[in-house]
Amino acid sequence: MFRQIADEVARCVSIGVLKPDEPLPAVRKLAEDLKVNANTVQHAYRTLEQDGTVYVKRGLGTFISPRAKDHGRAKQAAVARQIAARMLREGFRHGLLASDLIAALQEIAPGRR
Repeated sequence: MFRQIADEVARCVSIGVLKPDEPLPAVRKLAEDLKVNANTVQHAYRTLEQDGTVYVKRGLGTFISPRAKDHGRAKQAAVARQIAARMLREGFRHGLLASDLIAALQEIAPGRR
């Protein structure tokens, strides 16, 4: 569950819903809202702090790091590579080439019709 919380915060940063220096909800408040143990939220926040997505101001709370957007972009690129690798493996199993998959993606991509 802590991973889901951390991933959702990171996703919100990468798409611009959460901005640099914006505060996150207090651990206990978020735990109450999500109906999870406060330690779970604390673990998620600690994970986000370790990877540079957030920073903590003692006594004030947890805030989105100014460099979180760049970190979010790098993480998005890594996720895109993982998805592409899965797609390639599956396509190859069915006798498709990378160019076949690229053409199919271009065909179905929004705004490309």
